[in-house]
Amino acid sequence: MNRTPAVALATLALVASGGALAPAASADSGTRDTLRLQAHLDPVPFSKVKGSGTATVTLTGHRATVSVTAHGLLAGAPHAQHFHIAAKGQCPPASAARTVNGMKSVFTTDGAPFYGGIGTSLTTKGDTSPASGLAVDRFPVGPDVTYHRTITVSAEAAESLRAGTAVVVVHGTDVNGNGKYDDVLGPSDLDPKLPAEATNPALCGPLTQAAKGPVKGGLGGSQGTDGNTLAVAGGAGLLAAAGGVFLLRRRPGRAA
Repeated sequence: MNRTPAVALATLALVASGGALAPAASADSGTRDTLRLQAHLDPVPFSKVKGSGTATVTLTGHRATVSVTAHGLLAGAPHAQHFHIAAKGQCPPASAARTVNGMKSVFTTDGAPFYGGIGTSLTTKGDTSPASGLAVDRFPVGPDVTYHRTITVSAEAAESLRAGTAVVVVHGTDVNGNGKYDDVLGPSDLDPKLPAEATNPALCGPLTQAAKGPVKGGLGGSQGTDGNTLAVAGGAGLLAAAGGVFLLRRRPGRAA
């Protein structure tokens, strides 16, 4: 596989460009109105994830306050999470899956025609652009995620959020149930140095306009608040990112 991670991420970020939203004809005051969105995060077909989650977004202009809660993810492992934008605003169906080593699985790019490319990386600190799509040292660690952060999103992401075509996707699966990301599904379609299990979509939910009234946030605690340092209990010390080489095993020495 000759694609570099940067090229793969750029491709994913632009995959929905054919259906990208046209810019507004004028700077309508509606883009400054506060919009409240919510999503229920369900397991992606064949992900073998037994958990679920919720997400809420309060958007004013390009400023978004984001809360994500999820459970039932692989413990001790990083779980990339993003706003995917500007496609159908849907989660991938079972028919999107490919077969690898006799197992069906939805890879990230398989879902792109439905949920679109990465519009915003929901990192715990620092950059939130698509360039941070695989910044595994700045994403929450499973099995449970409680994330809350206020960020600035791009014009394209804000437009997609307002148009109802934004989707929250949490990545990272363990299809063979051995407690770690391994190569059972081969290399990731985003970065061949990573196993596909590490980047395949696990939970997914389209963002839809919430009912009028106050928006409830997470369930307490946080794995990211407006740029503050990630605070994670148990397992976070097992993860490192240096020069693009990532340690993704939960328990070193555990048999596959």
